[in-house]
Amino acid sequence: MRTLWHVIVKELLQLRRDHKMLPLIFVAPVLQIVAFGYAVNTEVRDVPMVLVDQDRSPGSRDLVDRFVSSGYFTLVATEDTPRAIDPWLVSGRGHVALVIGPGYGAAREGGPQAGVQMIADGSDSSAATQALGYAAAIVNAADQERVRERVRLALAGGDVTPPGRIQLVPRVYYNADLKSRWFYVPAVLAMILMIMTMLLSAMAVVREKEIGTLEQLMVTPVAPWQLLVGKLAPFAAIGTLQVFLVTGVTTLWFGVPLRGSFLLLLGITQLFLLNTLGLGLLVSTLVRNQQQAMMAAAFLVMIPMIYLSGLIFPIENMPRVIQTVTYAIPLRYYSNVIRGIFLKGAGMETLWRESIVLALMGTGLLAIASLRFRKRLD
Repeated sequence: MRTLWHVIVKELLQLRRDHKMLPLIFVAPVLQIVAFGYAVNTEVRDVPMVLVDQDRSPGSRDLVDRFVSSGYFTLVATEDTPRAIDPWLVSGRGHVALVIGPGYGAAREGGPQAGVQMIADGSDSSAATQALGYAAAIVNAADQERVRERVRLALAGGDVTPPGRIQLVPRVYYNADLKSRWFYVPAVLAMILMIMTMLLSAMAVVREKEIGTLEQLMVTPVAPWQLLVGKLAPFAAIGTLQVFLVTGVTTLWFGVPLRGSFLLLLGITQLFLLNTLGLGLLVSTLVRNQQQAMMAAAFLVMIPMIYLSGLIFPIENMPRVIQTVTYAIPLRYYSNVIRGIFLKGAGMETLWRESIVLALMGTGLLAIASLRFRKRLD
């Protein structure tokens, strides 16, 4: 037992001397629980809603007020015709659309059934299901309240005309059957690319330092930029091959449609790889060994990015402060790209914002990581 105790003490002392490992042990769990606590919220609120009110009556305005005041929906735009809804849903700026047809107010007062259509973006099947449920509850509440009001008037000797009943007509775009697999399977592509390219690039550079070959490369005629490109290019190629592999399995095995251009997906993926490779290189300049590289890349970068990117958990459910933080996460923009291309058939006219942001962020991360890498070489 005395020998065992000495071995334990030796390991604890060695761990204490490793100043870069201690923050990973004690800070990473705190960051994980904070990110998970804010990200994981199954209740859908503040769903971006586009309004098409073709009736413009007091009755239609009352219904819109009910939707907005419920806290479940946020009005982001008003259009004149249902055809104008598509760009909002394709770009993700709107998740649902409320369409109130002409004659709604008159039918509500008495006459034929008054129809209201709720169009939902089915690419996120869980959020769409909940949004349609909230909409049905709001419409039913308005319908029941109108019936009770007419009953009170009839009992008081007033208007006895029965009110027109309100019916919600749901319609789902991009995923009519609300298959959850269509939402989650494309997300695997983003996670595989991020994990493989970031982790492999970080560990490859650190491994050179551990075995001493990096010092040997420093005295060769190899220029720093050649060494940098040579280290990262193979992992960029691996990431590109994974796009072919994962896309094939996603479409042929799981039946998820690829409605957009595969070449566009491949091109924007290269911009995303700039970010993952830049982050992997940056991590490698901050740690000493492969164990630290793996823990730093996984627990401080990749897992928080997955939680807060909207890849799995809706960003709309998160607090405002956390939503602001998500704009600095490259995976947020790439998740819009893969779901837009796979399920919505989005093109560059819709995804140009995400492409520009990924290009700028990737270039910046690579520049910062390259400067630190060159400083280490010097």
